[in-house]
Amino acid sequence: MFWLVVIGALLLVELAELTDLFRLPLQSAVGNLLSFIFALVFTNILALVGAIFIGIYISTRLRAPTGFTPFEEEMLRMRQELTELRGKVDAIHGATVTPAPSAPGTTEPEPPSKGTPP
Repeated sequence: MFWLVVIGALLLVELAELTDLFRLPLQSAVGNLLSFIFALVFTNILALVGAIFIGIYISTRLRAPTGFTPFEEEMLRMRQELTELRGKVDAIHGATVTPAPSAPGTTEPEPPSKGTPP
C-alpha cells in the first residue's frame, strides 16, 4: 500500500511537471544565486545517498548465500527422520498386527505358500 501511494505521488509530480506547474523564470534562478546553488548541492547529496543505498542493497544481494538457511536445513533433516520413523513404525505395525477375523460364513482365500509359484 505504501508503494502505491509513493508511485501515485510521483505520477502527480510528473503530471505537474508536464503541465509546466513548476516552471520558474530564468531570472529567478540567476537573481537568487544562493538558492540555485543550494538546490544543486542538495540534489547531488540526495543522489549520492541514494546511490550508496542502492549499492549496499545490490552488494548484499550478490554476496548473500544462495543455499538454504540453517533453519531450513534443520527442517529438511527432521522431514527425513520422520519419513524413516514412519517406515519403521509401519514395518512394526505390519509385523505385530494380526488380520481381523472374517465374518462367519465367509471364506478367505488361502495365501500362497512360499515354495509354489503363483
